[in-house]
Amino acid sequence: MSDLYARLVVKGAAQAIDFYTRSFGAKEISRFTDEASGRIHHAELELGGVTFAVKDEGDGDPAPPTLGGSPVVMALYVDDADAVGRRMEENGATVVFPIEDQPYGERGGRLADPFGHLWMIAQRVGT
Repeated sequence: MSDLYARLVVKGAAQAIDFYTRSFGAKEISRFTDEASGRIHHAELELGGVTFAVKDEGDGDPAPPTLGGSPVVMALYVDDADAVGRRMEENGATVVFPIEDQPYGERGGRLADPFGHLWMIAQRVGT
């Protein structure tokens, strides 16, 4: 095995890529778009040395709204959870659990991005 990465299926991949770049500072590495439909089949983004992908719903891949939600939570550790949470909210995310100090030595919370994916945003503050 060589790689494992998340591939987020969304309704509106171009808008999702914009959200992830503005909220997280992700960098778009590549994008493959179907010329006929305009749908993004695969776009790779890099965030802090980690790759994840985004694609438009279709071809048997449903987005969270089609499924009625997402059973997966993406865990993202950052230097400043409050700042990242604010940027996410400014760009359309909603708070599921507010970012606050946790008894296990982290400051974190959970937000839902505008495309239905859940993100645990946290920073380590304990010893």
